[in-house]
Amino acid sequence: MPRLTRVLETSLYAMDLERTARFYEEVLGLEPLSSVPGRHAFFRLPGAMFLLFQPESTAASTDVPPHGASGPGHVAFAVEPEEMDGWRERLRSFGIPVEREVTWPRGGLSLYFRDPAGNCVELATPDIWPLSSE
Repeated sequence: MPRLTRVLETSLYAMDLERTARFYEEVLGLEPLSSVPGRHAFFRLPGAMFLLFQPESTAASTDVPPHGASGPGHVAFAVEPEEMDGWRERLRSFGIPVEREVTWPRGGLSLYFRDPAGNCVELATPDIWPLSSE
């Protein structure tokens, strides 16, 4: 059987695309790759892409099969354990409340908060999951 090796891209949706894209660039420091106003903003991370779409524009797309979601989504970004305090302070400095902080029974820590579109964003130490090193 052929194997999947990793998640290459993940997408979230935002009606106010420009405001939400600014959040990911300015607050989380994601590297912008490309954007089309009113349609999408693409960000590059090590080994993966984060795609932000305006849902109505994406549903009307003829480039690829229409896709999307309604309502808030979820994304988790990996962070190093020793950087969690820095992330707490950064979120606080932007006035972004942490909804919940979870210390997991098997180890690891997650911080949950919302982007301007209402999506649930998680910053998590990778040890929350039993990931292989391949």
